[in-house]
Amino acid sequence: MDSFELNKIIGAVLLTALIVIGIGKFTDILFHVEKPEQAAYKVEGLEVATSSTASETSEKIVEVVDIKALLAMGDLAHGEKVFKKCSACHMIAAGGKNMIGPNLWSVIGRTAGSVNDYKYSKAMVAYGKEWTFEEMNSYLIKPQAYIKGTKMAFAGLRKEKDRASVILYMNSKGNNPKPLP
Repeated sequence: MDSFELNKIIGAVLLTALIVIGIGKFTDILFHVEKPEQAAYKVEGLEVATSSTASETSEKIVEVVDIKALLAMGDLAHGEKVFKKCSACHMIAAGGKNMIGPNLWSVIGRTAGSVNDYKYSKAMVAYGKEWTFEEMNSYLIKPQAYIKGTKMAFAGLRKEKDRASVILYMNSKGNNPKPLP
């Protein structure tokens, strides 16, 4: 193939590109659409996210939940099904071994980060609160957001019924289950 044929191919590709771009520009002029000044559908309750500076103190906003009403939504059988998501990393058996996460036997009522033969993240050890029904509910919504720096890479349980059921299931799996509030 000589250079003349190569020039014809390159010229044809360029001409095609120019024609496509030209048609696009021409149709923009021909079918000009003005955007409305106001949106036709306005979403209420949206707030603009602001970034905080290092000097500002960040406060954890804890949503107040009626734990009695939440736990009333739960079901042990449903909790056992939902716990299968957790069983990829956690075991819940008396004398069970730690897996990627610690054994959750008798977790309700236990201090966070207190299983001796498990290496917790520094954030979890520093957290050190007792796992109550309320704490577990808040944690299970989104663990990474609730305890910043935890190594638990779980997205969380968004549905209230799922969280309530898992909490009831975990409470039932212990040496002495805590009485429901």
